[in-house]
Amino acid sequence: MSDGRYSSGGFRPGRGMGMGRFGTGEKAKPASILGMFARIYEHSRKQWRAIVLAIACIIAVSLLEFIVPQLTRYTIDQLIPNKRFDQLLLIAAGVLGSAVALGALRFLSASLMASIGQRVLYTFRNDLYRHMQSLDVSFFDRNRTGDLMSRVTNDVGILQQLISSSMVQLFTDFFTFGAIAIYMLWIDWRLTLLLLATFPLMILTTKLFGKRMRSSFRKVQESVADVSDHLQNSLTGIRLIKSFTKEEYESERFSERTKVNMDANIQVVRLRAAYEPIIDFLNFVGLAIVLVFGAWLAMRGEMTVGTIVAFIAYLRLLQNPIRHFSRVINTIQQSAAAYERIMEVMNTKAAIVEKEDAAALPPMRGHIVFSDVSFAYSNDSEVLSRFNLELEAGEITALVGSSGSGKTTIAHLIPRFYDPQEGEISIDGYSLKNVTTVSLREQIGIVSQDIILFNGSIGDNIRYGNADASDEEIWAAARAANADKFIARFPDGMDTQIGERGVKLSGGQKQRISIARAILKNPRIIILDEATASLDSESEKQIQEALAGLLKGRTCLVIAHRLSTIQQADRIHVLEQGRIVESGTHDELLRLQGRYSQLYEMQFPQLQLSSQA
Repeated sequence: MSDGRYSSGGFRPGRGMGMGRFGTGEKAKPASILGMFARIYEHSRKQWRAIVLAIACIIAVSLLEFIVPQLTRYTIDQLIPNKRFDQLLLIAAGVLGSAVALGALRFLSASLMASIGQRVLYTFRNDLYRHMQSLDVSFFDRNRTGDLMSRVTNDVGILQQLISSSMVQLFTDFFTFGAIAIYMLWIDWRLTLLLLATFPLMILTTKLFGKRMRSSFRKVQESVADVSDHLQNSLTGIRLIKSFTKEEYESERFSERTKVNMDANIQVVRLRAAYEPIIDFLNFVGLAIVLVFGAWLAMRGEMTVGTIVAFIAYLRLLQNPIRHFSRVINTIQQSAAAYERIMEVMNTKAAIVEKEDAAALPPMRGHIVFSDVSFAYSNDSEVLSRFNLELEAGEITALVGSSGSGKTTIAHLIPRFYDPQEGEISIDGYSLKNVTTVSLREQIGIVSQDIILFNGSIGDNIRYGNADASDEEIWAAARAANADKFIARFPDGMDTQIGERGVKLSGGQKQRISIARAILKNPRIIILDEATASLDSESEKQIQEALAGLLKGRTCLVIAHRLSTIQQADRIHVLEQGRIVESGTHDELLRLQGRYSQLYEMQFPQLQLSSQA
């Protein structure tokens, strides 16, 4: 690549230049918990029938919770004093029947909520992925692959815990708490008010710990993203690691990241360990109030023993939602931290935006014009400054020059991966900003040195150029790319699995598959970005033959360091520091004895000497 900016994290144009990683230019506001639940509701409201049924089950569970304490009170206050042996079996049947009904209703409500939750997550994850696909290339330049993977998998997975199980508990506890509190006020308002006096302390404790736990969970998830990013980089670069014997070095770097994750998790556990005993203590304060004040009322004859026992049972039911909430709050805060990270991506706006009235680009001839184009990656110094270039339709135009001169940037601007800060780029008279990106990119084929092949079969990778292509068309594209012979030598032919990034193929084989993919797409414009730079002479010759068939009648932009690959170009432009310093055919440029001649002499000193002799 001629002008990429490299770092240990990969190709990152404009990183660390004062702009937020997500391109907003300002710090994102924390997402609220209410906003999170509103978003979940928005995704789940289409399943309103299942939600209504689940809520009905939850209400029924709350009502059934009343039965067992009432049966207990009735047994103590009526059956035992009156020795009603005939009703004991009915009491047992009532208790067991209530238990069976509660079990069935809880199973149904949990199943329904889990189903709703999974469908919400399915929509949520797909929306997140689809939004990421809609963002421009600069977004992926700024952000680490592992971090984005963590947001789609780990962070959305954390929301699953909230939606699938915790929300069932929250709904159940809400109705149970409300119903029992009203009933207890009806039984004895004095005792109930004394008991409820402990709840503001529980709410205050929850609020104080909630903020700290949310911050800690955020650190946990960010550290998980760091681990995921390092893992992704090290596994894809395992051959480089082994060739430089850096296994121990990478293991130490991985250990550093997992230690940060460990420390963050320990902080979360400590907060939880401090929070739950405080809530339990306040629950015991409530129990003490019931025992002491209830016993005092019973001694005065204002309350029966059975009522006190029932009251204690209801107290446990009233405190269960608080006890559950003290655990659910962990999930809520963890989910809120995950939701923040998800919404950072969802709220990111693409820098490349189509106009509302953008028109579809008609089948093009391929006449490309750069007019006074200035471009810089983020806040970096300009790569191109008031740059002008014209590519004639149906001709081969080559760009050569030193690394960093802007060649690859020009290739990226044509399919509108980036927009210039100034100037205009047009194709057949249509400004790129006035046409839809789909209609533009559908007519452009790119073959680069950095070959991207997906884990799958050879046929699948070629068919990526045209999903509707028949097997005959795929083989025809392979023949045109000089790839059919080596494909036929594999026992499984087109069904041969190539491994991750085509690891089972040679460089020349991978390149010919990428050319076959471009041929199958049948584009009007071809961009060859160092397409043969890393190949041996034999592979280069085969690929040059394949490219000859691909380029016929098409507009082609060739970026090359190897000058032997562009000698037949219709026009060659020599770039230095974002400007064209020479233009002409191969022979014309050699006669100029300028920069092109210098580059040619460095690559072919023997030929230059013989021509001078």
